[in-house]
Amino acid sequence: MSPLLFSRRAIRSLSTSGASDASGGRSLWQDARGRFLRNRAAVTSLAILVLLVLFVLFGDILAAWSNEEIDWAMLGNVAEEGGPSFANGHYFGVDELGRDLFARTVQGTGISLMVGVLGALVSMVVGTLYGAVAGYLGGAVDNVMMRIVDVLMAIPYMFVLIVFMVVFGRSILMLFVGIGLISWLDMARIARGQTLSIKNREFVEAAVAIGVRPGKIILRHIIPNLLGVVVVYATLLVPSMIIYESFISFLGLGVQEPDTSLGALISDGAGQMQYGTLWQLLFPLFFFVTTLFAFFFVGDGLRDALDPRDR
Repeated sequence: MSPLLFSRRAIRSLSTSGASDASGGRSLWQDARGRFLRNRAAVTSLAILVLLVLFVLFGDILAAWSNEEIDWAMLGNVAEEGGPSFANGHYFGVDELGRDLFARTVQGTGISLMVGVLGALVSMVVGTLYGAVAGYLGGAVDNVMMRIVDVLMAIPYMFVLIVFMVVFGRSILMLFVGIGLISWLDMARIARGQTLSIKNREFVEAAVAIGVRPGKIILRHIIPNLLGVVVVYATLLVPSMIIYESFISFLGLGVQEPDTSLGALISDGAGQMQYGTLWQLLFPLFFFVTTLFAFFFVGDGLRDALDPRDR
């Protein structure tokens, strides 16, 4: 049969031919969902992430104080009376300036989650497009594009991020852009490797045979088949983004007052430990560690669920 006889319906059928399970008629996504739900650690971690999001969205409603409001009665005797108490509305206590730590933890958790998710999203979009183009075009274009990635990976990541924040200013927007734009390199290599194995599949060859443009092939056939691997890696990338943001904020180069993040709160709490205000460190640290472990377990669960060798 001539390749020109392939119809668009046939191409779509070929592109999804590996998604069904011949033994039980179940799709790949149904199989993956079942395996994910059987992973207790992943399901529990997903529930914890949902609770964290609800904490960020509705925590300000529960807070008796705003994140910038100072309790003047606590100022000066934080170590004696500034601990956690429901009587005065300071559920997590107050910081060294008399500000409510519960409200600031709500804000810090929200900013850290935003930095992690948006940073991973920027990395996923840039890295996937870059790697898919390099892998599909191949040849000299692939060599040049991947050598650029190799050179950029040789530059110390944290040094570049610090310079970026110093040059362009310390703001949440610059933190999003800086973390995302330098963390796409690994994503590009993963996307490129997967593209090399996909571009010789039948549905791609059929699209080439009927004259579909390379750009449309990459967007409609290559990238949709990369989404499984890309989403799993992006989930595992979110904790790294949060750690980078926390480290930058710990150095004082990240989120600036009156805004805060978990890294900034941990830095402030560590500096006040000598005065006996341990709660300033423990509460932000608890939310920080819980968020990291939850994302790691969800990422591991997605990776195991989408692994075809486990089918």
